[in-house]
Amino acid sequence: MLALVVAHLVVAGLLPLVSARSRPAAFGVAAVLPAATLLWALANAGAALGGGLGESTAWSPALGLTLSFRLDALALAMIVLVSGIGAVILVYCIGYFRGDSPESPRSAALLLAFAGAMLGLVLADDLLTLYLFWELTSIASFLLVGQGGEKREERRAAVQALLVTVFGGLSMLLGFVLLGEAAGTYRISEILADPPRGALVPAALLLILLGAFTKSAQLPFHPWLPAAMVAPTPVSAYLHAASMVKAGVYLVGRFSPAFSDLAVWTVPILVAGIATMLIGGWRALSATDLKRMLAFGTVSQLGFLMVLFGAGGRVAAMAGIAMLLAHGLFKATLFLTVGAVDHATGTRDVRKLSGVGRALPGLAVAATLAAASMAGLPPLIGFVGKEAAFEAFLHGSVQNVAVAVGLLLGSVLTVAYSARFLWGAFLRKPGREDTPVHGIGALLSAPVWLCAVAGPVLGLAAPVVDAEAASYAAAYPGESGYHLALWHGLGLPLLFSAIALAGGLALHAARGRTSALAGRSPVDAQRAYEKTIAGIGRLAVGITGRLQVGSLPAYLATILVAFVLLPGVATVLAGSWPALPPLYHAAIQVPLAIVVVVAAVAVTRARRRFTAVLLVGVIGYGVGGLFVVDGAPDLALAQFLVETLSLVAFVFVLRRLPAQFTEERPPRRVRVPKALLGAAGGAAVAVFAIVLSGARTAPSAASGEFARLAPEAGAANVVSAILVDFRALDTVGEIGVLFVAAAGVASLVLATRYDRRGGRSPVESGQGSPRHEEDVLG
Repeated sequence: MLALVVAHLVVAGLLPLVSARSRPAAFGVAAVLPAATLLWALANAGAALGGGLGESTAWSPALGLTLSFRLDALALAMIVLVSGIGAVILVYCIGYFRGDSPESPRSAALLLAFAGAMLGLVLADDLLTLYLFWELTSIASFLLVGQGGEKREERRAAVQALLVTVFGGLSMLLGFVLLGEAAGTYRISEILADPPRGALVPAALLLILLGAFTKSAQLPFHPWLPAAMVAPTPVSAYLHAASMVKAGVYLVGRFSPAFSDLAVWTVPILVAGIATMLIGGWRALSATDLKRMLAFGTVSQLGFLMVLFGAGGRVAAMAGIAMLLAHGLFKATLFLTVGAVDHATGTRDVRKLSGVGRALPGLAVAATLAAASMAGLPPLIGFVGKEAAFEAFLHGSVQNVAVAVGLLLGSVLTVAYSARFLWGAFLRKPGREDTPVHGIGALLSAPVWLCAVAGPVLGLAAPVVDAEAASYAAAYPGESGYHLALWHGLGLPLLFSAIALAGGLALHAARGRTSALAGRSPVDAQRAYEKTIAGIGRLAVGITGRLQVGSLPAYLATILVAFVLLPGVATVLAGSWPALPPLYHAAIQVPLAIVVVVAAVAVTRARRRFTAVLLVGVIGYGVGGLFVVDGAPDLALAQFLVETLSLVAFVFVLRRLPAQFTEERPPRRVRVPKALLGAAGGAAVAVFAIVLSGARTAPSAASGEFARLAPEAGAANVVSAILVDFRALDTVGEIGVLFVAAAGVASLVLATRYDRRGGRSPVESGQGSPRHEEDVLG
């Protein structure tokens, strides 16, 4: 599994070389790996449905860090979408992008890299591994939506998608940490086998749901998805219909078997899911751009999927698997149809399109199959999933019936915007001439038909989907005799389907009035997002304007206050106070410490600049001496070098400054708060050091490995081995710092020699320089 994920990323990195020779060939090469991944997943379907197929690679055994993957029923369903539809869309891109298109080289590589990141996400069996690939998909989405960044709307949409999804991802990471600590493990399969309970779990679940809601465009985070429709149509079809937006749904589906009995999990999902389904469907009725219409439809369907996977019932879980597959297939078909219509007519505006179905009858039939599946008509897989959804909630508590009514209203809207899509894209409008249409090639039509035909095929092959759905639903408690099928007889689910169909068609028939009402929504989440971002900007400017005042004392005071109030207070209240260590381990430490303390106090009393610099050097040399006593000669050498270079640099700088400090002695009301703040900061640092040094009662696993491997590095001192071998890059960075300091000193020397050679007038000492910034509180 790891090899497949890595192969996606490696080939994506090499695709620009292929694009340099043939841009269409790059998409063809990119389609090979997702197709091979789909074949691999189908070949292992028996093991996946029978209990799961696991794989783990330790990348830091001493710390217990592993890359863990697992193929099971839910991951298999996602791979059908991620890899199967991904391969079809990459083939579609060959016909969609022109040979000279500047977006094609970037899109080919990024789409394949995104496919690899999504594959790693759905296969991940470790919380940290899942988070890693979660954020990789956000980065790939940002780059694909933004494209070259030449258009303002592309940049805004990309930034909005990144801000929303990364905000949710960081919240989710905190939830993962809390959940992993509560469970005692970060392996997802182990957490599901023995779900943790405790005070940390509710907070962890809410944070995880926040990540899922942002990724899957749930209310109120949904505006980023319609805004992202500025991306090329194949990108929208893959990221924002078939795969990436399913990540949040997948996350909910992954953890629901363990936590669906908790109200803190199910209530937010059901409320947000129903609200999102209704809002998304209602907004789709006013859209005039076909892609924007499908985007709001996707928002609505994602709310539907959230309800199914988050409710916690076996039948609802089976309906969730069926609708997951159905949504990926019919929405990919419709997005690819929009791309073909746009290519053939040059527009996606329903107000300009008329009679396209007569010119492109094959495309119209394929789109009709997909729209019928979205509306829930037999014998398509969408009908199978929707019947199961109604069945899951039409029995039991009042809460279930309320959810069923919400799904019915959402289904009415789904039928209405399905009909609106077909009407807007293909039908002839009264009083409007037919839109000029040119033919489309097989590379545009064949992928559309391949996804469209899969709908009725899976509907007729419902037992195959039932086997996969039953394998996933087996994780839920209780017995279920329900099976996915095209016909369950007359009953309430069939009645609800009929009501949804009739209500949706009636709503579409009154499209003039409903479109006007839907377009005048008093609540606009996009406007709320923009005001939020603007408010954060104003707040940041206000805080920065008050803190970044150009005063070094003000900056130091801010840092000290933040340190004392945050980690300082937390350490005192929650830290474990250890037994006080001895005052010193060697007698030489005492005079060195006295020298450092006396020099530090004397610095505050110094009036001459050169004296203050020498005292600061004494402090640095004293600390270096303590390093020597404590057995760290390498650190001491670096300290001595830095202090020496600093003193030399100060000497050259002081030539151009007055001999004494020119500022007047601040009044007592300024000095006393500064002294108190400095004392509090010093005490906080001391307490922090003592508590942290006593928190570890035994050497860490990493420290033990350093000591064990040090002889192999040819070092007799473990610190030397760490600096030179284990942390070589860190040492290179320190050498770079020394080089920069040396270059600065050399430049000062050369500048002095230049002044003397050129016979220039003496450099002013700074007496006439502008008045220094006022001290904090001064």
